[in-house]
Amino acid sequence: MVRYLALISYTDKGLGTIQDAPKRAGHFRQEVADAGGNIIGIYWATGAFDGCVLFETPDAKTGAAVLLGLGKLGHVRTQSMQIFDESEFKEIVARC
Repeated sequence: MVRYLALISYTDKGLGTIQDAPKRAGHFRQEVADAGGNIIGIYWATGAFDGCVLFETPDAKTGAAVLLGLGKLGHVRTQSMQIFDESEFKEIVARC
């Protein structure tokens, strides 16, 4: 599985329907599951970003597709990155 951290910012459309944000999060959870992935956590925040989602998908193309599908709805913009747990990072640095 490929793991991602997506930082989330609301668009004007998303803020205009903020009361529906938890429901939209549930839809995203289902979209990721339907794509063979898993949501690790969805969090709302204050500060530079309005929230983030940690999730994993079977491969990078699937990850890109679910993020594009989320953005296509127009409620949020994301800044995403692939992330690694401690054991994965140890394997990576062992190659250096």
